[in-house]
Amino acid sequence: METNVGTTDKQVRTVVGALAGIVSLAILAEALPAPMVLSPVAGVVAIIMLGTAATGTCGLYSVLGVDTCSMDERPR
Repeated sequence: METNVGTTDKQVRTVVGALAGIVSLAILAEALPAPMVLSPVAGVVAIIMLGTAATGTCGLYSVLGVDTCSMDERPR
C-alpha cells in the first residue's frame, strides 16, 4: 500500500489512539463509570488509530481517494 497519511494526520491519530487506549483501560479497571461494552470498542479504535499512524497508510483513505501526504508538500 502507498503512504496516504500525512504528518499532521499521524500526530492526530497518535493522540486519539493513545486517548482511546487510556479510556479502554480505565473502563476495564472500573476507574471510569461507563458500560463495560465500550472498553473493547475503544480498544479497537486505539489499535486502528495507532496502527495507521505507525504505518502511514489508511485503507479507508485508499478507498475514498484521500491523501493527506500531499498536504505536507504544499508551499506555505
